[in-house]
Amino acid sequence: MSLRASMRQRRRRNINVPELVRILGFLILVEAMFMLVPLIYSLLTGGSEASAFAIAISANTAVGLGILLTVKPRVKDMGKRDGMLLTALVWVIFSLFGMLPFMLSDIHLNVAEAFFESMSGFTTTGASVIDDISGLPRGVNLWRCIMQWLGGVGIIIFTVALLPMLNSSGGMQMFNAEATGITHDKLRPRVSQTAKQLWLIYCVLTVALGVILWIGPLPLYEAVCHSLSTVSTGGFTSCTDTGGAWSSLSVRIPVMIFMFLGGVNFVLIYRASLGQFRKVWSDVNFRAYTVTVLIATSVIVAVLVAGGQRDLERLLVDPLFQVVSTITSTGYTVDSMSSWSEAVMPILLVLMLMGACAGSTSGGVKIDRVIFLVKNAVNEFKKIIHPNRYYPLTVNGVVKPPELVLKVTGFFAFYVLILVAGGMVVSAIGMPIGDAYFATVSCLGNTGLGNGATEASYVAVPDAGKLVLSFIMLVGRLEIFTVIILFSRHFWRR
Repeated sequence: MSLRASMRQRRRRNINVPELVRILGFLILVEAMFMLVPLIYSLLTGGSEASAFAIAISANTAVGLGILLTVKPRVKDMGKRDGMLLTALVWVIFSLFGMLPFMLSDIHLNVAEAFFESMSGFTTTGASVIDDISGLPRGVNLWRCIMQWLGGVGIIIFTVALLPMLNSSGGMQMFNAEATGITHDKLRPRVSQTAKQLWLIYCVLTVALGVILWIGPLPLYEAVCHSLSTVSTGGFTSCTDTGGAWSSLSVRIPVMIFMFLGGVNFVLIYRASLGQFRKVWSDVNFRAYTVTVLIATSVIVAVLVAGGQRDLERLLVDPLFQVVSTITSTGYTVDSMSSWSEAVMPILLVLMLMGACAGSTSGGVKIDRVIFLVKNAVNEFKKIIHPNRYYPLTVNGVVKPPELVLKVTGFFAFYVLILVAGGMVVSAIGMPIGDAYFATVSCLGNTGLGNGATEASYVAVPDAGKLVLSFIMLVGRLEIFTVIILFSRHFWRR
């Protein structure tokens, strides 16, 4: 091996800090570009928040350009560790710069509140510390919805689509670290082509819903905001008080359909666009997702009928809307939910934990992993009866390796540990233990629903608790391993 090749290999073993910083500088400029949208809207409508966005854009631009002009990496190769570190850092950096409009505008959130709101947006959690959404400056509200839309498919996938140089092991590692699920199907040979295809599908769904809502009873502004937060399954609620419009079936039914599509693996949506509907329905994960929605809805309808509910719309539409909203981690709620029996809450809690399909914009454990665990449990039971037989774990007719089964089991173990530890910490900070654990489940699953002290908003959570929950949102969005591995000393060794 030549000396030059040896030096190159040694460099690859180290984390390529200059290249990481350079890409972060580029992404900070991308964030500033998206901030131009609420700035222009605020200027056109005379909103007082325009100055807040102008300052935030100036700060982003100064930092981003400063990095690009001063940091010149000698080596641009990125390894797996670089990709994982960059993936985690991007979400934190975006949240730190994205919170500036919340702090500088008239709502004057403090650092903990602004960071919580920003992280909730980018991770599509939808939990908010703002009590009165209708009184929020419209430009700020538009920025909240844009943050969710950016975080829906993923900031890193957006980056990989923009930067062809990331078609390397590092780029693939970044893609795998952010894309949700157990395995990640590639639509195209190159990872950047796959990322572009995913974003194209995402944009088409967003535009389609926006047009449908605009044709309906919603003004253009509200149609855009609801489209951004629905397709991303983020769930930041009405951008203004839409009153009777939000309760209209012409709004709720399209929103419900697109929430459901947001919970479907985007690879399946791509196949459906090619007319390959048999391949879509033959996918065991999609079938399980659909059947789970129907069964949960039927159970809730039965509970409501037993409770004396006879209104047809509240029996046919509201339960289905709430089930889809919960399992996809969107977090929208129907008005009638306050009158539902407490027996419904365990069903919704299970849906929050389960989540929809991998490869979608939804949060939660993902139904793919639940199927893995159930099938593995059945196989273990069979082995007790017939210990000498071999029972392979198959999904969609493909035998899965034991290593993948162990990885899924490890994911569940970490998920439970973080859930228990997070609830204990938030409770110790000053929240009632029931509310603390519900908030932890909601944030870890990126659902955003509240209960008790957090039912209206998360403003009652102490500032330290908001920071803890912000970290839990990030862990949930990046599916645990990408964040947890950064705390391992083995990760930082050469």
